[in-house]
Amino acid sequence: MAKGKCTFQVGKSESGLSMYVYAVNKKNLPQGEKLKLKKYDKKLRKHVEFTFKDVK
Repeated sequence: MAKGKCTFQVGKSESGLSMYVYAVNKKNLPQGEKLKLKKYDKKLRKHVEFTFKDVK
């Protein structure tokens, strides 16, 4: 079977209470690099940086 072009990544906030799931294109993100995005944390009620890592 062929592998897909996207991988799923889960991002956790600084507080560790909120999570986001993203489908990331493998071509746009180099191997081993972590995606970092500023997203809204519902628990802290402010925008914080989320660090994403691969999910299997």
